[in-house]
Formats: sequence, C-alpha cells, structure tokens
Amino acid sequence: MSLKVLFIGGTGVISSACSERAVAVGHELYVLNRGESTTRPSPPAAHLLRADVRDPGAVRAAIGDLSFDVVVDFLAFSPEHVQQDVDLFTGRTGQYVFISSASAYQTPPSHLPVVESTPLRNPFWEYSRNKAACEDLLVHEYREHNFPMTIVRPSHTYDRTLVPFDGGWTVVDRMRRGLEVVVPGDGTSLWTLTHNTDFAVGFVGLLGATAAIGEAFHITSDEFPTWNQIYTDLADAAGVEARLVHIASDSIAAADPELGAGLLGDKSHSMVFDNAKVRAVVPQFRPVIPFRQGAREIVAWHDAEPSRRVVDDRLNSLFDALITAYRPRPL
Repeated sequence: MSLKVLFIGGTGVISSACSERAVAVGHELYVLNRGESTTRPSPPAAHLLRADVRDPGAVRAAIGDLSFDVVVDFLAFSPEHVQQDVDLFTGRTGQYVFISSASAYQTPPSHLPVVESTPLRNPFWEYSRNKAACEDLLVHEYREHNFPMTIVRPSHTYDRTLVPFDGGWTVVDRMRRGLEVVVPGDGTSLWTLTHNTDFAVGFVGLLGATAAIGEAFHITSDEFPTWNQIYTDLADAAGVEARLVHIASDSIAAADPELGAGLLGDKSHSMVFDNAKVRAVVPQFRPVIPFRQGAREIVAWHDAEPSRRVVDDRLNSLFDALITAYRPRPL
C-alpha cells in the first residue's frame, strides 16, 4: 500500500536511510528541512519542502493545505517541539511518528534484555530526559485526544559516515599513528550498534500500520559486541592493531563533563534489546549487517576523501592526559 508520507528532517544518519527505504517500497515521500545535505541527499523521487522546522509559521506555509497518511519528526528534541507538531498535524495525518531514544530507558537497566515496557528513567543525561518528556506528552495526547502517535526508540544507529566513538575519526587516526586509545570502563560491557539500512526496514514497516498506533517500539540490531570488540573491529578495518587503555567512565566524566554525560547516561552500561515487538508488526525486519562489515564501510568512506578525516586536537590532548594519568603502572 502506497502512503503519502512527510519526513521532518530526512537527511540525517537515520532519516536518510528511512527516506531511501520509503521511496523504494513505493511511498510518496515529502521531505521538509532547511536545505539539502550533500553528504546524504534526499532520493530524487522525494518532494522537497523548505522551512526552518523551529518556525511554525514557515512550516505551515511550506506544507500549505497538504495532509498526510504519516508524519515523522526526526528533529523533535523537547516537549515544545512535539507540541508544535501536535498543534500543526492534528486532523492532518493518520499517524504521527516521534523519534525518541533508547537512552531514555532506565539507566543503568535493572535487567536485560531491554523491552518496550522497561521504565523510562535516565538521571544522567538531559537529552534522554527530554525525549522521555516528549513521550509523556504524546501518551497524554493519545489517551485524552486520540492523537494517532507512534513512538520509535533507536539505539546507537550508524552509517558509513559515523565512527561510533566520542571523538569520531580522531580515535581511528590515533590507532593508525600507533597511539593508545581510551576505552571507557573495562571494555567488556555489551553495546548494540545498528546499521541505518537495517533500522530503516523495521521503521518503514511501521508506517501506516494500525497495530503501531498508540505504541512504542525500539528497533535495533540483534548483535551486541563488547566495546573492546568494537574498537578491535575498527582497528582491523583500518589495517592496524588497537592499543587499548581502559579508564573508568567516572574519571573521564570528571575530566570532561560533556563526554561524561553520554558515557554515564548511555554508553558505559550494557544494553541488549529484545526486538520481538517490532518483528510482530514487521516480520521482514531481520538485521543483516554486522558491525565488522559496517566498520569496513566506515573506514572506506573516510579514506576516499581526505577532508572527511577530521581530527579534534582538543580531544587528542584530553585522551593523552587521561592515558598519562590513568595508564596502569608496571609492577
């Protein structure tokens, strides 16, 4: 069944793959954002609408009198953003999909695997608390006003442009120069990395699904390597051996609170997900790209163009200082 779909955003890591998938399965796609991305351009078949999504008047002017079977907002990060969507699209869409975050789940989790009924509680990271507040607003709108919402919680989703470490390519550059790299904790916590094309299969399958209305879903890979393995896979793809130095997340947070928020609020805890709920609605969702393959895609993309290999001097200095302070001393 072909649907008329509006993506607010549409050119990010997650949304670009979803755009490609939506067009591939035959949906009529509209993409609303401020401008086209050169890294992840919209599919040629998509209808492009131009507006600043934070300007309600501009958005209203851009969409005119259009209505949609599905509206998806990839760029809503606060209850105010979601309320703007509710005000704008009530009566103009059969389904509104909010992109939340698996980091909103109870942190650290009391049990694994995480399921959709796992409580939302992250005392460490404001980003995650804001996403949970958005969900609260939508649940209220659904219960009280029958607003046709669906909540989707991605975990750590990547594409070829995204090195999955704080510091990005800086970490791979250090590996290639034979330098040690910082691994939070002891590196044995389990982490779920999802290729964006795998995510898109599950996501697009939820669009227009009656069973998805009023429900929340996470969509993740079924692979959960340790952080040690993730660093090793990237090093192998880069053609080098990883020299890992394990440093407590609390120590990293003390040296850099911004990095620490994401570590203590997300990455330092094992996160494994049960995808049974999304599979019940989208049986074709079967992730097929392991991170070892994804790592080769990441390195190949960065190696293809020197300007993509961006090194952060500040983080390099931070990593050097942490390694000097916390490297285990020989007995």
